[in-house]
Amino acid sequence: MGYADSLFDLTDRVVLVTGGSRGLGREMALAAARCGADVLIASRKFEACQATAAAIEAATGRCAMPYAVHVGRWDQLDGLVAAAYDRFGRVDVLVNNAGMSPVYGNQSEVTEKMFDAVVNLNLKGPFRLSALIGERMVAAGRGSIINVSSHGSLRPHPSFIPYAASKAGLNAMTEALAQAFGPTVRVNTLMPGPFLTDISTAWDFAEDANLFGDAALGRAGNPPEIVGAALFLMSDASSYTTGSIVRVDGGSV
Repeated sequence: MGYADSLFDLTDRVVLVTGGSRGLGREMALAAARCGADVLIASRKFEACQATAAAIEAATGRCAMPYAVHVGRWDQLDGLVAAAYDRFGRVDVLVNNAGMSPVYGNQSEVTEKMFDAVVNLNLKGPFRLSALIGERMVAAGRGSIINVSSHGSLRPHPSFIPYAASKAGLNAMTEALAQAFGPTVRVNTLMPGPFLTDISTAWDFAEDANLFGDAALGRAGNPPEIVGAALFLMSDASSYTTGSIVRVDGGSV
């Protein structure tokens, strides 16, 4: 094993990724398995989780467990945690990746139901999962929690106010949980900018030809470009990193 391989080695660790059946979550789960981890793919649609788990097992030879759960529903999360520990005996890395940002017009069109759904999935669910798994990690003496935020939490736009507010709350939660679970468990924020995942199909490139012109790299990210930062936070390469925000946003401003 070379130096870089050993630095990012996840052999026999267990990585739980919410929203892991597609987009950035799928890329992170696949990358973890490629580095030797067994993974749990959690998302709302079991068939999608199954398909992703099967693809990961075929590509890596590692165990990939699918599990259907709505992360925004508090009462479903105990079952997810129980299933993870029943199957693997532990969780070494929790990636709170599931999230949503519904489209709306005027601010008055945002209903209470829509607002609550965004906060429940983007903030409340990650808090509950982090509490349930983080305390077990502390008891085990090690672990890493990664909260996937958004550059919009630092630079919000009128078109996604509930989303930006919930992700800003996630940033604050990261710092507090890093204090709560330290010194043995690390908690960090992974902050992507715009990526060309399935949600990017709603972006109007024709309307705004300079959509990413203000970013230093002048473009959106491709999903595999999240992997380096994610593996850094999952592995012992980030052993002295906690309570931090790691931006992967192409220099968005």
